[in-house]
Amino acid sequence: MARKDKGKDSEKHPAGGERGRESGSEKAARHMAREVAVKQEKKERRREQGEESVWFGLGMLGLVGWSVAIPTVIGVAIGIWLDKKYPAVPISFTLTLLFVGVAAGCVNAWYWVQRESRK
Repeated sequence: MARKDKGKDSEKHPAGGERGRESGSEKAARHMAREVAVKQEKKERRREQGEESVWFGLGMLGLVGWSVAIPTVIGVAIGIWLDKKYPAVPISFTLTLLFVGVAAGCVNAWYWVQRESRK
């Protein structure tokens, strides 16, 4: 006995159910999966073309700022501690370690910028 097609309502859904009888949550899940796939494709296309978002630039600026600021603050803190511990030394540890911290931070920032520019 030949069976007639009932149209789209009776198509089998990949998850095993019939498409016409999908629940709201199944439709929402398919819609979300489609949106995620589209966003992922756009992100990959931007990455391939080299387009960077504003947020990427702000993130990189923050990374560079913190990579200079943290070593500088650490250097100053150690310098203040050394100046208090050894007050008779004619060299200012605070100023010396300030410059060492800034130099180390600049090298660190340069490393991160170079690493991101290779991607």
